[in-house]
Amino acid sequence: MSIRAVTRELLVRCIDTWAPGNLHAPHGAAFLYASARGLDHDAAEAAVRAFGEFGDRLRRPLTLLFVAPGIASLSSRLADVQREIGTPAEMAVHVVPGGNVPAVVKAAGAGGGTLLAMVDDSIAKTFKAAVVLLVGASGTWPTQRQELRAAGLDLTAGVELVDGADEQLIGFGTRSAKSLESFKGELWALDEYAGVRYRDPRDPEGHLMDISLDPNPGALRRELLQHLTAGPLTVTDLKRYALTDTVYRAADAQKVIAALLHAGAVHRTPETGRLGGDVLISLAST
Repeated sequence: MSIRAVTRELLVRCIDTWAPGNLHAPHGAAFLYASARGLDHDAAEAAVRAFGEFGDRLRRPLTLLFVAPGIASLSSRLADVQREIGTPAEMAVHVVPGGNVPAVVKAAGAGGGTLLAMVDDSIAKTFKAAVVLLVGASGTWPTQRQELRAAGLDLTAGVELVDGADEQLIGFGTRSAKSLESFKGELWALDEYAGVRYRDPRDPEGHLMDISLDPNPGALRRELLQHLTAGPLTVTDLKRYALTDTVYRAADAQKVIAALLHAGAVHRTPETGRLGGDVLISLAST
């Protein structure tokens, strides 16, 4: 499975987790897939089909926008998909060959409701969305993270997909911790035999990891130990750090903290009892 295929599958999973809680928003819901370079037509079709699965639940407008240069041929393809799956009248699909993304969103009437967007790094900062899935160049996560946070999406995660010589960044931004947890869960639930591997952009050693529900904890171990050099932190602090600053889930941090304690690499206060969120963790050397 290629990086494009993994990205497409991740998009579909994001739609599946986002749609149930947002399709009934008072002012409607919208999905935007936009790029300054071009769109993956297979991903566009997959998005229409994924939203089509919720067609019988729609009571308010749902707008799907596809904006990029050179996508005129996408209109007929998506129209065929709509006829095939029988999309309801509440679901409107618009294909716009290029153009100013914020203006297109406004003109389509999609700016007043909740918005899920998949965009490339060149236009991520040009509009507002509730949830953003960002596709960018490997090595650019620090900059992309700042852009997402500047847009008000203060909960972020980034991962680099690596397949041989091919590399790509996937970033995620949201205001909801639950949404970020869901994204992390889907990230590690993808096909572990895809051939694509993950790399944590913040891992100083840049180790590659297989996609697995039980990921190799090596990178997280290194990152938590480095994070603790600034001083003791609670278990809750470390779990939140893992969620918002690494590719791992909060539950992975809980396991790694327990392993570090067992190995004597860190100390805990109090020394005994349940490893709850208020337990203070410090490096063994301090």
